[in-house]
Amino acid sequence: MVIDVPTLEGLPDAAGRLLAAVGNQRVLLFYGAMGAGKTTLINALCQQLGVTDPTSSPTFAIVNEYDSAAGTLYHFDFYRIKSEQEAFDLGYEDYFYSGSYCLVEWPEKITPLIPDNAVHIHITAAADGSRRITIG
Repeated sequence: MVIDVPTLEGLPDAAGRLLAAVGNQRVLLFYGAMGAGKTTLINALCQQLGVTDPTSSPTFAIVNEYDSAAGTLYHFDFYRIKSEQEAFDLGYEDYFYSGSYCLVEWPEKITPLIPDNAVHIHITAAADGSRRITIG
């Protein structure tokens, strides 16, 4: 599935469409270049899921936890980890297999640890500021 987002104003609709497309899957992996809009899309997903607290990238904390209408939600940013062992030390399995939403930026840093049923979401940015979200 492909979702084209011409402007940032289209992100809430795109987030709703993405959630409908992934169904009951809870581990969502976000791929894209720096600045492609991964965190911005995740913030829109958090709003769609009923998170009322401010959201931000967990670049330094690695994981942020939010309460939502859908239950606890975890937002990961693995950009700064240097080894898979850091993910083990964090207890990634407890999160990924909890049944809670796990929204993961930079999953390519932990490829061997990703559950088989995780949903791969690729975001690309065009020169005009639009975004293309590819699910699958």
